[in-house]
Amino acid sequence: MKKFIETLRNCWKVEDLRMRLLITLLFVAIYRFGSFVVLPGINPGNLERLQQQTAGGLMSLLDMFSGGAFSNASIFALGIMPYISASIVMQLVAIAVPSFQKMQRDGESGRKKIAQYTRYLTVAILLFQAPSYLMNLKMQSAGALASGISWTEFMIPATIILAAGSMFILWLGERITDKGVGNGISMIIMIGIIARLPQAFFQEVGSRFTAITSGGLVMFIAEILILYAVVCAAILLVQGTRKVPVQYAKKVVGNTQQLGGARQYIPLKLFAANVMPIIFAQALMFIPLAIVQYQSDGAGWFTRSMLDNRSLLYNVVYVVLIVAFTYFYTAITLNPTQMAEDMKRNNGFIPGVKPGQDTANYIEEIMSRLTLPGSLFIAFIAIMPALAGLLNVQQAFSQFFGGTSLLILVGVVIDTIQQIQSHLMMRHYDGLLKSGRTRPQNGVSAY
Repeated sequence: MKKFIETLRNCWKVEDLRMRLLITLLFVAIYRFGSFVVLPGINPGNLERLQQQTAGGLMSLLDMFSGGAFSNASIFALGIMPYISASIVMQLVAIAVPSFQKMQRDGESGRKKIAQYTRYLTVAILLFQAPSYLMNLKMQSAGALASGISWTEFMIPATIILAAGSMFILWLGERITDKGVGNGISMIIMIGIIARLPQAFFQEVGSRFTAITSGGLVMFIAEILILYAVVCAAILLVQGTRKVPVQYAKKVVGNTQQLGGARQYIPLKLFAANVMPIIFAQALMFIPLAIVQYQSDGAGWFTRSMLDNRSLLYNVVYVVLIVAFTYFYTAITLNPTQMAEDMKRNNGFIPGVKPGQDTANYIEEIMSRLTLPGSLFIAFIAIMPALAGLLNVQQAFSQFFGGTSLLILVGVVIDTIQQIQSHLMMRHYDGLLKSGRTRPQNGVSAY
């Protein structure tokens, strides 16, 4: 605790870091304030059915990522997820379309163009999702609209407000990235998830201590221990790497000067695809939700099972999709042939392996061995909320036992700590981590 307090003092002493932290807190506060600003013309006291709809199932996930703005009919109801969807589409397009591949190779100018196209696509998605959200709002809480206003008149201005709200969130995220600490978009998603934690925690405490058959204090302590173990496993999963050694040939310039000869490594991550397989799989799992137009009444057994994120069928399909997308995303993001060519061009080689095609085959073999356990680990963490439901854990609290929310929380926190660490180390202060394990120790990374 003393070490932590001293670190906070060091953060406050560094003027640049202090300003970045204050700016981050300011923009986060603006985002949270906007989550409670209800759409003009909507009475927040008449949204009980909408809030009941988002209390469980897939709709609870949508509400979680928006920080509760979805169930509040807020101007930020659509959140940042349309931008995430647009980014995923643009990543796939950049792989398949040659002109976008050229943009990626153009450096900073190409990335700016891709970012611009991503924003255009985000607006297009918002113009489709906003009316869908309003139609669902009408079906669930038609009486929430002020008298004297028809839903037909309300649709167009409300669509513009919802689209503008999501684009404003995107602007806040970019400002956090430029002026604050951490990745702004990831930070906003994390804040939205954390915002639901206190309410979910107290609901779980209340359910454990009020119900006779709930297990009381013993089961609650068991839950906390399981949650702690899952968080530790997620940290190990995100941080786990296989270091492949790379040796660079020495060059003698003149009589004494030597260039090269350094021993470096290629860090092949156990979880190379990050949270993208879960996001892809979850996007497909939302399809049944769109088919039935937010209502499961009268739907068949298959559709009802696919709408219940605790059902056996849902989780089996979910695991299969995650494993498949892990292999797919790893294959399109890591190119062993290109890595081998880059090493050969720079006079680098893996000890005991011939440069060229043999090196590419060696790296590909290692990645194939890492991808299978990595995909199984991430699939297990993804279905942990459903497994937590077997212990009668409340739906809202079970979402923190795994899935996208937990991996995002772990990834964003680690990234933010590393950035704060770098600011402190540049000014000769001790960082947040005593061991310094976020920095490479035996050589430097080759990629």
